[in-house]
Amino acid sequence: MTRTEKVVLVTGASSGIGEATARRLAADGHRVFLGARRTDRLAALAEEVAAGGDRVGFQRLDVTDATDVREFVTAARERFGRVDVMVNNAGVMPLSPLAELKVHEWDRMIDVNVRGVLYGIAAVLPVMREQGGGHIVNIASVGAYEVVPTAAVYCATKYAVRALSEGLRQESAGDVRVTVVSPGVTESELADSISDPRAREDMKSYRSVAIPASAVADAIAFAVHSPAEVDVNELVVRPAASAQ
Repeated sequence: MTRTEKVVLVTGASSGIGEATARRLAADGHRVFLGARRTDRLAALAEEVAAGGDRVGFQRLDVTDATDVREFVTAARERFGRVDVMVNNAGVMPLSPLAELKVHEWDRMIDVNVRGVLYGIAAVLPVMREQGGGHIVNIASVGAYEVVPTAAVYCATKYAVRALSEGLRQESAGDVRVTVVSPGVTESELADSISDPRAREDMKSYRSVAIPASAVADAIAFAVHSPAEVDVNELVVRPAASAQ
């Protein structure tokens, strides 16, 4: 493993996996640039992680806005001079049965989970090719490998993230490394967005065994720290005590 200092961008960094990833990679000596809509949380996290230094930056980010994502990447590049790693982590999970026809929630998942990843790729890929390399880490889910009731649309978006990641890997021919990390049930705020009563109850049972967000951050760090000639393509991280 290598610990060469890198500039790492993290979306959805105000909580959960994004926050844990920022903490882990900053502790490993990387410069991190954080994006999310809740800038108060980003400011507090940056202050804590940087400990008075100048190795952490942040900017408000809405991943459903392509211009916003481009400006986020530009700001990081202006701050630190380059972009080595992009962690497309932002995601939402308002589960419900299809028959409930919560179309606005379907749209939100597609906008954040799919378009958000595409906009992240579109913003960093030209930069990474110009500078001769980089690494894109997309956060999917075990839902990218299976479908369960109330999660059809969510799983569809995560299947899409996995497919996009594989397509990008094949097209990059080693110039840009691509990793998709698929967590099982993880301690986070994702379930807070579930409005459907049945899905909320099902999720309580499902989340009875969960891994900490730091465990997923460790998996991301493993991929980021791998030697330049090694492309860690897929990592699935589940609770040891869970069958799902």
